[in-house]
Amino acid sequence: MEQHKLVVISSFVAFFLLQSTLAASQEVEDEKEFSYQTGSELGPEHWGEIHKEWVACGDGHKQSPIDISHKRVRILPNLGGLRRSYRPAMAIVENRGHDIMLKWEDEAGGVWINETKYALKQLHWHSPSEHTINGRRYSLEMHMVHENADKNIAVVGILYKMGRHDPFLAKLERYIKKIADKHDAKEVVGMVDPRHIRKGSRKYYRYMGSLTTPPCTEGVVWTISKKVRTVSREQVALLREAVHDDSEMNARPTQQINGRIISLYRPQQFQY
Repeated sequence: MEQHKLVVISSFVAFFLLQSTLAASQEVEDEKEFSYQTGSELGPEHWGEIHKEWVACGDGHKQSPIDISHKRVRILPNLGGLRRSYRPAMAIVENRGHDIMLKWEDEAGGVWINETKYALKQLHWHSPSEHTINGRRYSLEMHMVHENADKNIAVVGILYKMGRHDPFLAKLERYIKKIADKHDAKEVVGMVDPRHIRKGSRKYYRYMGSLTTPPCTEGVVWTISKKVRTVSREQVALLREAVHDDSEMNARPTQQINGRIISLYRPQQFQY
């Protein structure tokens, strides 16, 4: 039985390493070329038709986001905990037209996945959440975007439900207000410590997917924290109203799983 488990885990790691070499294209920085409006000519169902470089948005088979159904999840404790090594660095906030991005200008550390370091580059928010859990969509989702030396991408996602305010976001509110309604506007925040982002759990989901915005490049390593954090209604409203894109949301619809493996890391002490 133990030998069978080892074969399954080794196969997953090999598949993961092969797939993660595919994602070397960054998100579109200027997002005014597409929309989240359903039925619009620039809406999600048409992203793959807007530019030839975006064809994966329409034809890809390993797209994100997805619904994480517990019926499909495989528990793999030997995946190991997510190794984080963050540190404070200079950062700016930027209004990209469809979301608010916090971008680190200097080395802010990163995460280690399968002995490969992925450096933290930026984070941004989507509301409502893009990923769903057993069909449930949450109020907000943060994406921490990392990149390794080969320009391959790993994203750590954190889901939020309505409740108490998020302390990390609270520290950024005054800077976000300065760039509200100003497409491409930037504001220097100063030193920002990624370690202050509350994750709250060692448990996480892992699967291979894509960027959730054009060009929808596949081969992205997704890590979704199992713990759902809280955010205030006012904070969600600030992030939405600041971009002023006439859309009530900036979340891509969930995509087909197409037989992909969704793994859950759960430390041994949580097995029973």
